[in-house]
Amino acid sequence: MKIGIIFAIEEELTAFKDLIKINNEYNIFDLKFYECEVNSIMCVFVQCGVGKVNAARTAQILIDNMKVDYIFNVGVAGGIDSTLKVGDIVIASKLVQHDFDVTPFNYQKGQIPNVGVFVECDEYLIKVAEKCLKEAKKGVIASGDIFVTEEWMSKKINKKFNALCCEMEGASIAQVCFLSHIPFLVIRSISDVPNNDNVVTYDEFVESSSALIAKGMLSIINNIKEV
Repeated sequence: MKIGIIFAIEEELTAFKDLIKINNEYNIFDLKFYECEVNSIMCVFVQCGVGKVNAARTAQILIDNMKVDYIFNVGVAGGIDSTLKVGDIVIASKLVQHDFDVTPFNYQKGQIPNVGVFVECDEYLIKVAEKCLKEAKKGVIASGDIFVTEEWMSKKINKKFNALCCEMEGASIAQVCFLSHIPFLVIRSISDVPNNDNVVTYDEFVESSSALIAKGMLSIINNIKEV
């Protein structure tokens, strides 16, 4: 079995590297990939860079070149639901691209032709994650090429899609995996909650939130079985 793990930023990747022993590293299309073995499972992980295009590109490289069986996208996100606080973990039940808009052609906001509004995560991987992350909340994660800093925008996304948190990569990875028939899961640790100071909050908590989600990812790998 081979698992692919995609991180968006250096802090997220570094937190995971600190927990494992790297067996190999190499570059493909200017992306650095790392290999390790956890519980006899081969893992390939990479920093994709910020945004949906970077994330989707990286997911397709993992699928085409590494022949991964599962893809995880883990890291930090901004909480947009009033029940969340910094340090909480969210397991995605499904994902939506909140900035995708072809409504003039009689589609719903967020709806992607031939894909849908939401892309659902793999049920088995959700169950493993829930077992390992007992305090986590499960729900919709919204993605878009916007760092949401305004409270009005966070409320709008929360209300429209019933989303718990917002980030910039997960839903595009979900779309690639859906189209390529690869089981996937997105998990986020909350690093900030939108308000006038949430950029400052993000800077303060991004490392601790990354460390928290890295430990959770390692626990998940240790509990995955061949299915």
